[in-house]
Amino acid sequence: MQRVAEPLSGVFPIAPTPFTETGELDLEGQRRVLDCMIDQGVDGICILANYSEQFLLSDEERSTLVELCLSHVGGRVPVIVTCSHFSTQIAAARARAAAQAGASMLMLMPPYHGATLRADEKGILEHFQRVADAAQIPIIVQDAPLSGVTLSVPFLVRLAKEVPLARYFKIEVPGTAAKLRALIAQGGDLIAGPLDGEEAITLMADLDAGATGTMPSALLPDLIKPVLEHYRAGRRADAMAAYARILPLINYENRQCGLRATKTVMQAGGVIKSDFVRHPLEPLHPATRAELLELAAQVSPLALRWGK
Repeated sequence: MQRVAEPLSGVFPIAPTPFTETGELDLEGQRRVLDCMIDQGVDGICILANYSEQFLLSDEERSTLVELCLSHVGGRVPVIVTCSHFSTQIAAARARAAAQAGASMLMLMPPYHGATLRADEKGILEHFQRVADAAQIPIIVQDAPLSGVTLSVPFLVRLAKEVPLARYFKIEVPGTAAKLRALIAQGGDLIAGPLDGEEAITLMADLDAGATGTMPSALLPDLIKPVLEHYRAGRRADAMAAYARILPLINYENRQCGLRATKTVMQAGGVIKSDFVRHPLEPLHPATRAELLELAAQVSPLALRWGK
């Protein structure tokens, strides 16, 4: 297991889960995805997240992917394993297995199921505590609209205080910058890793608010990383220029394609053989696919060139 430094900083993209044209796991394709991501210069890799199609994977497939990803990465970069589930028992079991396999960190959403089944703050706190107790490795708290759970800033600060392993936060809600700024102001040194997400679509605002890193897709982390490097070095104008260059592609990914964008570009770049997504997800419309690849060609991310 490779330990992560504090404060957590850098680019930690979500690895897609490639499938064959018939919808089976493409394990060789998964290895190629991981190698491509490491060549992109990422600071860590997150697996089994929403952009990994986690909700379309069986428990057996999850176990296969955890073992494969951790063994293939082999400590080259930290690996973050998403363990979200409404059941605390299942989330804790997933977390324990990930830690035993060598994961550096976990990512966890608050417990939810469907549109209305939620836990109160006491239940959420206990959920994170039990998962932390089971795994004994750091946890990134994922604050995303998908859960339908409102995590207030005072509650997140309380969570960081009462569950010391849960001091890292991926914030991807409307008004992310404002929430990051408030979280850092109220939490102080308790907040060990304020990150943004949502494909880095608000990255500059979030960096200005105090974000130390981002968890985008694996579409173009090699082009996102220079934004962070310029910003950290005090070259804000250079960071803005680098970000402005890639923002049309990020915007198109976020608003038109979602998780399918990375697969489509990686297929075009020879990283994987198929951009298949499992039903009920639908493949990209041919016109959408063409425009995505047109925008990608303009900035030439490594994923579009890696396998050629």
